[in-house]
Amino acid sequence: MVDDHIIVRDGICALLARRKDIEVIGQASDGEQAIEQVATLHPDVVLMDISMPGMNGLEATRVIHKSFPGTRIIVLTQHENKEYIFPMLRAGAVGYIFKRARSSELVDAIRTVHQEGACLPADIARIVMNDLMRTNSSGKRKQSLLTEREKEVVRLVAEGFSSRKIAEQLSLGVKTVETHRVNIMKKVGVQNTVELIKYAIREGIVSP
Repeated sequence: MVDDHIIVRDGICALLARRKDIEVIGQASDGEQAIEQVATLHPDVVLMDISMPGMNGLEATRVIHKSFPGTRIIVLTQHENKEYIFPMLRAGAVGYIFKRARSSELVDAIRTVHQEGACLPADIARIVMNDLMRTNSSGKRKQSLLTEREKEVVRLVAEGFSSRKIAEQLSLGVKTVETHRVNIMKKVGVQNTVELIKYAIREGIVSP
């Protein structure tokens, strides 16, 4: 169970403890702790929040999916727009549940993904299907390659901020910012900061 709010973690763990076929074996308050817990405990399923201090849920999901492919990840979040949904699914999540969902929905999602399935509530499935239909009709996806957080990092890079200054501006760790920069350059296929700034101008992320 990964969430930076202790009361949320405790509440969900108490809920799941009442299910005989589900055992909570670890908790984490950010992405880095989540990766450490997964490496040590090898859980079948991870419930992953997105917005957390330090390493967020998107970064942690990418790492866990790549390094521990046997662990299935369900996003459990308040974020309901596709700017969060699609990056998390592309990062390797196989389920996406809103925190407003009924407890039975969460339990069903855990059981489903544990059995190698995927779980998307009807409203999320509708968003995904609509996006697929737009993609098929237009021939290409129109959304940016970068998440909103990555765009923020790019804007500050273009303004000449160092990684330490960016970390201060966005309340992140310096290591997290450096990870963002590496991931961003890999995503957009550039080799250095100058090329990254050119990409940002071309895509309208920053003004020339």
